[in-house]
Amino acid sequence: MKRLAHSLDELDRRAFLRRSAAGLLGVGLAPDGLLPHPSRVGTARRVIYLYMSGGMSHLDTFDPKPGSEVMGPTEAIPTRADDVSIGAHFRNLAPLMDRVAVVSSMSSNQGAHVQGRYFMHTSYTMRGTIRHPTLGAWLSQLAGADNPTLPPHVAVGGDVYGASGGFLESRHYPLPIGNPSDGLRNAHLPATVSEERFHQRMDRLAAMNAAFEERYGGQKLVRSYAEAYDQAVELMRSDDLTAFDLEAEPEPIRAAYGQGRFGQGVLLARRLCERGVRFVEVTDGGWDTHVENFDAMDEKLPSLDQTLATLLLDLEARGMLEDTLVVLATEFGRTPEIVSGRNGRNHHPKAFSCLLAGGGIRGGQRYGQTDERGEEVVDRKVTVPDFNATIAHALGLDVEKVHQSPTGRPFQVADKGRPIAELFA
Repeated sequence: MKRLAHSLDELDRRAFLRRSAAGLLGVGLAPDGLLPHPSRVGTARRVIYLYMSGGMSHLDTFDPKPGSEVMGPTEAIPTRADDVSIGAHFRNLAPLMDRVAVVSSMSSNQGAHVQGRYFMHTSYTMRGTIRHPTLGAWLSQLAGADNPTLPPHVAVGGDVYGASGGFLESRHYPLPIGNPSDGLRNAHLPATVSEERFHQRMDRLAAMNAAFEERYGGQKLVRSYAEAYDQAVELMRSDDLTAFDLEAEPEPIRAAYGQGRFGQGVLLARRLCERGVRFVEVTDGGWDTHVENFDAMDEKLPSLDQTLATLLLDLEARGMLEDTLVVLATEFGRTPEIVSGRNGRNHHPKAFSCLLAGGGIRGGQRYGQTDERGEEVVDRKVTVPDFNATIAHALGLDVEKVHQSPTGRPFQVADKGRPIAELFA
């Protein structure tokens, strides 16, 4: 952490503060679908959503049960937050837990990966006839973009059952990023295409679209297709394109986040949010630990600890933590029982943990409780829609407002979930 503190000294924070001063003042005039400013409990304008795909073990991470046989070799350590202990791998995060709220009483009714992942992202169970928007798409639809040049919604890693625009128009879909170290691919003209030839192609495309619309009337898909091209060209010509270039970041900062895809993806998320992107999801896979759970924890948790601690310190140093909500989520937990002969843990949707920090969240607390084995929620159960409603409420989104899909069906941002008021400062 000392290395991180020295690294942060290299950053020019004044430029960031000038850019974001207006954002720190709040939403201002609320668009349709946003709560009026006086009613807001949270202070978030953007979200960095870290998704642990596969079902992260709550017992080995944020809901340990010291002295119980369910822990295997996992040990617990105290933190700066009173009465909040966490897994021993989180030695960098432990001194920062006064900034973090642990939601220990998460509970889902979906115990399979695809269904659980979809439910966690949308608050709705999977249906064959419709695809539901995820929170980043709702935020794009209801709050708009902070920076009109950059997409408001970005997904780093992930799969088809993660971040999605659902039934919303295509401009609310996330911009997908594969390897964060590659930057935004295909953002520059090929060497074989001159500027003149490029403009000729764009003029020809615009003429074709105009002819199509004149013949068939205003078509949403055609309009969305044209808008996507216009936005892509605008970004290609913008200075904001450098936000995707991790090479522009000082090497000590890149090292502090961790050199793997997840760590560099989280650094990219910070850079994008700094430039006005509203919602960035970064997915880390490999948490499905049916076999050799403890070996997997030894491998994965130190890097998660490093990346998450670095993110919190970096956001705080830049003055961004107050209006950036950091979320760490997963589709379900793992069983207290350790599978004999495989040393693993199976799926366990009845009880698991998620984290919230920044964005008006009151840190240093554990919300809810599981029993002495981490098997059942015994205090203040939090459903998946409740958790997502809490994120939405932190952003000022009205979770009670009813929205209609293109087919006229009614939906809410978090499917009747209720925000958890006690989590906010």
